[in-house]
Amino acid sequence: MTKRDLVVRISEETNLIQQDVYSVIQKTLDYIVESLNKGETVEFRNFGVFEVRQRKQRIGRNPNKPEQVVTIPSRKVVKFKPGKIMKKLITGD
Repeated sequence: MTKRDLVVRISEETNLIQQDVYSVIQKTLDYIVESLNKGETVEFRNFGVFEVRQRKQRIGRNPNKPEQVVTIPSRKVVKFKPGKIMKKLITGD
């Protein structure tokens, strides 16, 4: 599903103008990214939690030259942990 698919589906179900639906979805995504950029956790009950974590520096290898060691620097990554209801629906657990 793309953002466009989501806009069309919500617009059809709610009888709202697609441009208005698009604006709301885009603004929501912008605020999520803004919060994550500040280091805040974004939590949607029963859906899941987005959070920024620091990945440690590590040693890697060049697949073309396995003898060559490459240092992979530490960096920030976004992690998502699904909520109970989503997890249950997807995995059946």
